[in-house]
Amino acid sequence: MRIGLIGTGRIGTFHAEALSRHPAVDSLVVADADPERAALTAARTGATATSVDELFARGIAIDALVITSATAAHAELIARAARSGLPAFCEKPIAIDLPGTLGALAEVESAGTVLQLGFMRRFDAGYGAARAAVRDGRLGRLHTVRAITSDPAPPPAAYLPLSGGLYRDCLVHDFDMVRWVTGHEVAQVYATGSDAGPAMFREAGDVDAAAALLTLDDGTLVTATATRCNGAGYDVRMELAGDLDQIAVGLDDRTPLTSTEPKGPAAPPKPWPGFLERFAPAYEAELDAFLRVVRGELANPCDGREALHALRIAEACEWSRRERRPVDLSEVPGG
Repeated sequence: MRIGLIGTGRIGTFHAEALSRHPAVDSLVVADADPERAALTAARTGATATSVDELFARGIAIDALVITSATAAHAELIARAARSGLPAFCEKPIAIDLPGTLGALAEVESAGTVLQLGFMRRFDAGYGAARAAVRDGRLGRLHTVRAITSDPAPPPAAYLPLSGGLYRDCLVHDFDMVRWVTGHEVAQVYATGSDAGPAMFREAGDVDAAAALLTLDDGTLVTATATRCNGAGYDVRMELAGDLDQIAVGLDDRTPLTSTEPKGPAAPPKPWPGFLERFAPAYEAELDAFLRVVRGELANPCDGREALHALRIAEACEWSRRERRPVDLSEVPGG
């Protein structure tokens, strides 16, 4: 297969390297709004560099498209891929707002093309095992879920106004996992946040720490917390408690967590530094799944509607934080 990739920043280059190693990929064509950056990635991966417009030209003749550009360009690139009849993989989100997301999904549905979204945690071994445990009844009646996402350091200040905020940019992964692992929908949210950290968060109208209480449609209670300022390291976990057992995702010898108990574990010697290191196998697995979808060997494991569901939860949390009230998911368009 000949694969096109648009967006050669950090995650784009990571994906380009994975695609260049994949046995099903015969050739790779990369493009970026910055031609020099595309050329650097092409040289690093053995790909061919071109422009975005040339990538969509019929002469390139790609079989599928991977979109890893800046978030603001996702919706339009998804629409262009759909109008070109191309199967597309896109890193989350489709767009940072509901109208943009719904518009891009309408283009895909009208064209009848494939869109797979990059919620890489669906391909992580720990989350997969947790899903199996819940679905197999190992935990009994699930009553409590605790989801945690903590970045070790804030992103650049220029990124914050473009990110959509902590709920849409960061916690959206946890919201997707809550649905995917439990098999239930979020019925109501109550969320709050704090901008007491670096001033750039206040200037962007964002928060550097957030917490949300989610009530699922079967009454299960979920707490989801996130921060941009976790100096101990990158910490992503999910704890699930039922009336028979309790399990944890993301608890290993690199979890940046120190026990205060006399016989508890000490700080890890090499904590996770960031998302690429923590989820590297999952990122490769999601691309492998996409190539199998394109070849007709696998059903789409994460279509665009899944991203819409997660975004609606994030949107409800943002409304709840700003309006200081519980928000029912039925209030959010797109359900």
